Amino acid sequence: MADSEVSDVNRRMDGALESLRKEFAGLRTGRASASLLEPINVDAYGSHLPLNQVGTIGVPEPRLITVQVWDRGMVKATEKAIRESGLGLNPQTEGQTIRIPVPDLSQERRKELSKVAHKYAEAAKVAVRNVRRDGMDALKKAEKAGDISEDEHKAKAEKIQAATDAHIKKIDEALAAKEKEIMQV
Repeated sequence: MADSEVSDVNRRMDGALESLRKEFAGLRTGRASASLLEPINVDAYGSHLPLNQVGTIGVPEPRLITVQVWDRGMVKATEKAIRESGLGLNPQTEGQTIRIPVPDLSQERRKELSKVAHKYAEAAKVAVRNVRRDGMDALKKAEKAGDISEDEHKAKAEKIQAATDAHIKKIDEALAAKEKEIMQV
């Protein structure tokens, strides 16, 4: 197993961390954000299109998101997709513009969002641990095949473990930051 495979393990762990950051961006914190609408897909033209491919998303005020729908025929489908997204948003249509006021979060909703953030973080940790396991398995196979010595195996295993620990720490830090952001009134 070459050092490139250790860096591949690192790259895959970075991917898990990046995925977590994207999921966190979609969690509502009481402030309007265009990324809040990213996971929403609209039934358009016989397929599911991301919202940003149906219209322009804007944030003119801290508590308001607007979606300027490009095709007049897609306004109803876009409004329906936002309403049914499970984000607790209530869109209001004005012509081809959909205005989405972002309500204040209740303490109960903040706790729910915090639990969701914990779930996302745990899933990211599991992904990182799975990458570690794959890397360790590859090391064992390489040692059995005689491609690397026992000392190399041990040194690379320590590198993989250090990378795992570093990524788990980053996940915990990202979770703590997101939790603080969610709980901030």
